[in-house]
Amino acid sequence: MVANKKALSMGMILLVSFAGVFFLIMMPIFGNGMTGLDYSDDLFNKLSKGSSYFIPDVKAQIKDFEGKQAKAAVKFKSEDEAKHSLAVMAKAGFSAAQAGETLNVDVDLGKMLSKVVDDADAMYHDDGAKVGAFYGLDKDAEGKLAMKAWWTLLAGMIKPLQKEKQIPMANAVNLVNQKAIEPAYNFYGIKAESILDKIPAASGLLIFYVVYTMWYGFAIFEIFNGIGLSMSKSKIKKEV
Repeated sequence: MVANKKALSMGMILLVSFAGVFFLIMMPIFGNGMTGLDYSDDLFNKLSKGSSYFIPDVKAQIKDFEGKQAKAAVKFKSEDEAKHSLAVMAKAGFSAAQAGETLNVDVDLGKMLSKVVDDADAMYHDDGAKVGAFYGLDKDAEGKLAMKAWWTLLAGMIKPLQKEKQIPMANAVNLVNQKAIEPAYNFYGIKAESILDKIPAASGLLIFYVVYTMWYGFAIFEIFNGIGLSMSKSKIKKEV
């Protein structure tokens, strides 16, 4: 079965060393009991948060909607969900009429979006206690339930506004959801880091990933070559 002992030996050495490095990666030796995967995941989450602070730009874009009324019939999945969003609106000083699973919203869009963005800013900077205390909802010490309620309300406003040909308003609502609430909610509790401060670590991980992938590829290639399984260009038969 062995066609090339040298190639087979090289392949086995590469595969065994690959497995050894993988074993080290999975050990909790990378600080604070983290494995290599935990460390890399934590680093890139911090870098992602550091590059996802769009709130100043969002604040500038929603200024045009101050004093403009937005009317929309927002349908929720359940009456409880509608009631939850209504409670959040009421705490922030806005009102809506509930009819079952629907909230009939009539608000100063710029004022409401400004409040939501301010809350998102606090959440982005991990001050969820401030948001949670303001809304005073049960089991919402970190403000995440309030932010989820705002996201659900705003998401439900987009299509009704579009149907009413209020495209700029719909776009502003969507902007706040995507660029303010989502980064603040998803990265809550994660420390933001700048890529400029982590260039050596980030570059090292990316280079290691490429090298480690090729390492495994060459191991398999040499093993297959050693047992006589290889790819080569077939010879072209010439007709006599």
